[in-house]
Amino acid sequence: MIASLTGVLKIKSPTEILLDVNGVGYAILIPLSTFETLGETGTTITLLTHLQVREDALQLYGFASETELVLFKLLISVTGIGPKIAQGILSGISASDLKNYLVQGNVGALTAIPGVGRKTAERLILELRDKVNKEETTSALSIQSSSKDSVRTQALLALTSLGYSRPVAEKALRRALDDANGSDQSIEDLIKSALKYSRSK
Repeated sequence: MIASLTGVLKIKSPTEILLDVNGVGYAILIPLSTFETLGETGTTITLLTHLQVREDALQLYGFASETELVLFKLLISVTGIGPKIAQGILSGISASDLKNYLVQGNVGALTAIPGVGRKTAERLILELRDKVNKEETTSALSIQSSSKDSVRTQALLALTSLGYSRPVAEKALRRALDDANGSDQSIEDLIKSALKYSRSK
């Protein structure tokens, strides 16, 4: 699975770009929201991607943000919503507005998006309202978790660079984190606390 691509932007249009990745040109379909974030041709960009597999073709869809990618995947999970329609929806409305309208059950606002009729809007709300709410909660938890994991990872690297074996460093970090009892710690504080345990080994 191609999850992301970094390369030189060779050609761009509001719906499609050509990205040169080490001499290989990738045609990538994009929503207008992603197009608006692109720089000039000749610049290096990174896009998150979704590979749509069909019987007669492989199509790459690209997105400037994780939010757009997540919404795209949610949209194509809805009955009757294919990738082209999902691309159109994300081109006709911002990601934040789309999430708000789904959560609020705002049929009128959704039908204002080109290509979205009342039945489609109602189906989107029915199938995605709870998923969008869950995605928001999960994203918030992931951000908190990622922050703590980053501190722990950097502390682990620091300890191993000081000559401690990985098992000893990990055990010391676990004890240091237990002492912290879930409270946030800076990398420096975590290392200092872990060093007390690693030196006792």
